[in-house]
Amino acid sequence: MQIIPVLDLKDGAVVRAQMGERDRYRPIKTPLAPSSDPVDVARGLLSVHPFQTLYIADLDAIEGRGGNEAAMRRLRHALPQVSLWVDNGIADPDSASAWLARANHHLVLGSESQRDAKLVGALSGHDRVVLSLDFRAAQFAGPTELLDDTRAWPRRLIVMTLARVGSGAGPDTARIAQIRARAGGRSIYAAGGVRDAADLAALQHLGVAGALVATSLHDGRLTGADLARLEA
Repeated sequence: MQIIPVLDLKDGAVVRAQMGERDRYRPIKTPLAPSSDPVDVARGLLSVHPFQTLYIADLDAIEGRGGNEAAMRRLRHALPQVSLWVDNGIADPDSASAWLARANHHLVLGSESQRDAKLVGALSGHDRVVLSLDFRAAQFAGPTELLDDTRAWPRRLIVMTLARVGSGAGPDTARIAQIRARAGGRSIYAAGGVRDAADLAALQHLGVAGALVATSLHDGRLTGADLARLEA
């Protein structure tokens, strides 16, 4: 099971996510890092466990307010051994093609940013494209055709329940199981609400390929020893 730490970027800093309510996000204060600088926080996360992948949500780009490309260049330079999964709000073919040609990392297409299913369908066979199926409470955030037409799905899917991000409410296992039942063997990554090693074990039992985590790492409820045992 792959554990992927999350860095939410806003105005050049890592912010602490709060149930998808982005106007409440503030620069993170964590015992793992001396500041909210993305490189400091990333290095702090890697001090917990030798993670191979980081998930980056560029909130400014997702919301159409510019982006955090400078911060991501610094991350790539400082941590060349780490693969990045990046959600930056891309929703058109030209931008997606340019990004994939420029960066040797994974592009996350968030359903909340898509106008229809065409872009995801066109890139479904690309080995560096990930689809995030985003949910706000019970509502799917994105075009319904993207949720309904499983043929458009790439081989990696994130099931993102935004209301559980940073909530301590536990992962949305019912929804994850529903998506996995329809996914036809695709790899499912759970996002939102993971509290501790017990939650990860429950997700592993569901057949989930991985999980995106943040708060539980910063709060110390999920430790390096926990992750080592899970891998073993």
